[in-house]
Amino acid sequence: MTIPLRTGRHTAVIDRPFVVFLVGMRVNAWWKVHKWWPVVRAMTRMIQELQSEPAHGFLHAESWFGRTSIMVQYWESFDALETYAHDRMLQHLRAWQQFNLDDKAGGDVGVWHETYEVAPGSFECVYTNMPPFGLGRVGRLIPAAGEHSGARKRLRGAGGA
Repeated sequence: MTIPLRTGRHTAVIDRPFVVFLVGMRVNAWWKVHKWWPVVRAMTRMIQELQSEPAHGFLHAESWFGRTSIMVQYWESFDALETYAHDRMLQHLRAWQQFNLDDKAGGDVGVWHETYEVAPGSFECVYTNMPPFGLGRVGRLIPAAGEHSGARKRLRGAGGA
């Protein structure tokens, strides 16, 4: 699916708290495909599951792949993220348990995550000649002009408008 380009400068407005969850893996032994490929497949299944059921509170994700990969996820709340992570009926908990069984301190694959709770007015973003991306896929895109023309103005006013 191609997302149409939006010309000009835009910013995203999100007037409620949300969570940014950074998650990724590092391939420490690239030749051991049988170690890192299951991690890739598990994340793919989790994202498909999350996209198919909006009630989980998952909003969107963007990914970049390399030796150390990163996925930026946006969630409605930390509670939603934590509930998903611990639900025995869903993909994450089984995948995490399997990773821990398979790894056995081998160190062939590293995994990591960081979680940030974001309040309205405590973030800013700008997208110039871009399709909706990142927070622009989660929030409402508006022109980055007037009271939203500069980073400092957007940071102070990100929750409003």
